[in-house]
Amino acid sequence: MTDPDTVRPGRSPSGMLDDLARGTTTAGALAFFDGLAPVDGESLPGFWWGAGLPTGHVLDGALEALGWAGKRFEPGGDAHPLLFDGAGGGLVDVNPALVPLPLVLRTAPALRRPPVARLVRALLPLTRTRAPRARVRAVVHRGVVTAAMTYDALPVEDALRAVDDDTLVRCMEARGMGRPFFFVLRRATGQDTLPWSSRRQ
Repeated sequence: MTDPDTVRPGRSPSGMLDDLARGTTTAGALAFFDGLAPVDGESLPGFWWGAGLPTGHVLDGALEALGWAGKRFEPGGDAHPLLFDGAGGGLVDVNPALVPLPLVLRTAPALRRPPVARLVRALLPLTRTRAPRARVRAVVHRGVVTAAMTYDALPVEDALRAVDDDTLVRCMEARGMGRPFFFVLRRATGQDTLPWSSRRQ
């Protein structure tokens, strides 16, 4: 686990992110996040692959175990927040309104177990939607104006900061969660069929 005080000075933001990706604390992730540039929502449209930034949060590894792939942002501010790898090779666009967030938080350790994860993944197509289920807007978050994604049906807000033009760190805050959950988004390029195809480069 990387302590914020042990990240080597003079490292670029991408290098610091590599250090933190080996494991850090909530305080370490927040210190890194606060040092990043704000995001302009106009720069977001497209598909972004997602990966967790481990901080010891109860959700660490749970989304990946369920096949979470990333997010898609549309021009004009609409967003698809929960895209998962589907059994048939495409992506399942999950409707957050059908996600019982308090239950997910309570059962997250079980979701990382392969038998449970396989069962939940088999049920994901039942939650499929084609409509955007979140919006991007500018917010003041931790004293900085930046783009954030707000879910339509859940008390969840994802504030975004930029490591570089193609790499973002997201700080997710939700009512009842206690502390923020972090992950990294990396822009996908050259994949015009996303999010309905999950072909990776």
